[in-house]
Formats: sequence, structure tokens, C-alpha cells
Amino acid sequence: MKKILITGSSGFIGFHISKFLIKRKYIVIGIDSHNNYYSKNIKKKRLSILKKNRNFFFNKIDINNKQKLKKVFQKFLPNAVIHLAGQPGVLYSFKNPKSYYVNNTNATKTLCKISKDFKIKKFIFGSSSSVYGDQKNFPILENAKLNPKNVYAKTKLKSEGIVNKTFLRSRTNFIIFRFFTVFGPYGRPDMFIHKFLNHIKLNKLINIHNNGLNFRDFTFVDDVVKILEKSLKKEITNTIINLCRSKPILTKKLIRIILKHYPAKKNLLKKTMFVKGEMYKTHGSNTKLKKIFGKIKFTDLENGLKKTINNYIKNKI
Repeated sequence: MKKILITGSSGFIGFHISKFLIKRKYIVIGIDSHNNYYSKNIKKKRLSILKKNRNFFFNKIDINNKQKLKKVFQKFLPNAVIHLAGQPGVLYSFKNPKSYYVNNTNATKTLCKISKDFKIKKFIFGSSSSVYGDQKNFPILENAKLNPKNVYAKTKLKSEGIVNKTFLRSRTNFIIFRFFTVFGPYGRPDMFIHKFLNHIKLNKLINIHNNGLNFRDFTFVDDVVKILEKSLKKEITNTIINLCRSKPILTKKLIRIILKHYPAKKNLLKKTMFVKGEMYKTHGSNTKLKKIFGKIKFTDLENGLKKTINNYIKNKI
């Protein structure tokens, strides 16, 4: 299984898995539309790194364009698809819900149909822990009752259903990974860690929702891509798996670790109330993940933050 098509290849996780697979001699077919949700500069930077490799082939297209997408499949005949493209962001989903149904639900439907037509051997979908919503029992198991609280989460859940319905009785094996707050170098500027780093650099105030009393289950991106690569090789059939460290941290504590390695000149924290659509706590169970993949050594949170901050200082992004 050497030819892998990756949607969202200029996105955060898409970039890292593309880079990882290229080093391991896979042929990577990247697809990305480079939309305007956040600055295109970081997407261009990620893409410029990937384009240095001869076995990376980039296609700037919208997945909703069936004809262009079909041509990519016809040209490269990929063995597997890793679907990471989509419209991210919880708060933005309240402002522009239509873009989530177009770029998440509809795009997944189009990609799944064409993947099935071309008899793809394996289809891996990057879903989100947000499909769980607020829970009472932790850590959250994959069979927990789902309670999506925002449009982003609802479209991710609908996309899971599309993947399941399309491939359940086909020759394509599918895996749905529910990611828990992935972070690392070249991270998304709209997510808290990189947003905070940018505010420190610009000496600007940043809103700390719920007075910093939320819990998040952070997962370092290097750990995520190693598991994604293993999932290409492993015989796994039609399942949903949490991808997380299963060690949540309070936002206040996370802030202290960041400031330890990237100090601010003054107090930039503006504490605010709880924000609609956000979850108070994310804490996934990784028991199933470990049962399938064996012993996994997750990156220590502070070590992951140091690598993220060092890359941010070096590359200014």
C-alpha cells in the first residue's frame, strides 16, 4: 500500500502525515483547496516543505468538484485515502454553518463515493472528540452516547455516518479516528497554543475562556502520524478509535508551561466566561487504541510544547 491520497495535505495534521510518509518512501498525493479560514501563509510554508520531495504530488482542488477529484484518482490510482480536509473551528461554526455542511458533510460524501468507485483498499477518516460533547463519565469510551454541541461537531458526526454507510458492505476497510486536541510545530493559528504564542509575540491580550478552568486532552502531532502510518499497514476492519494521550490538563496549567518556555513581557491574560458550544472537559480513553496498536509511548506534554515553541521561534510561524 504505497500510494496514499491525503486530503487537507497543507493543513496541520495533513502536512505532518504527508512529510512522515514521504520519508518512509510512500508516494503521497496531496489535495488541498487552500481556503481562507486562516492565513494562507502557513499553508504555503507547509506546502513548500512538502514540494521539495519528488514523491509528493500536489493538486489544488476542492473535493466537492467531482470531475477534478475523479481525474486525480484516475491519474494516480491510490491504494488508500487519509481524509483530513474539512472546515475546522468550533466558534466559527456558529457564524458560518453552511461552510461546514459543504466542506465537511458534502465533501466527505463526494470523496467516499469516488473512493468506492476506484476500489480503494483502506479509507482513514480524521474525526473529532467534539462529537462526544459534554460527558459525565471519564475517560470517554468510543461507545459513549454522542452529544455534539455545535455545527462543526454535528458535521463531523454526519461525516462518520457517511463513511460507515459507504464502506460497510464494500471491499474497502475504513478506520475513523477521533482526534483529541492535536498540537505541534506548524500548528493552526486559530487553536489556543499557537494563538497564545502569536499574542505573546505581538504583546496583545488574549481571552482565556471559562477563566482557564477547562480541561483538554492534548495529543502531540508526532504521536498521531505514527499511529496513522501504522494503521495503513495493520489489518483493522471498520472501526472507530479515540486517538489521545488520555491525560487532560487544565488550561491554567498549560498557560504556565507555555510561559515558562516563551515568557511574556506583561500579563496578557483576559479571563472571560464560558463560551457557547465549547466543552468543559475532554478526556478520552485510549484503551482500544493500545489494544489494537500495542504499547504506545506518548510524547510528554511539556516536551511537545518545547518542540512546538522552538519551531515557532525558529520559523516565525
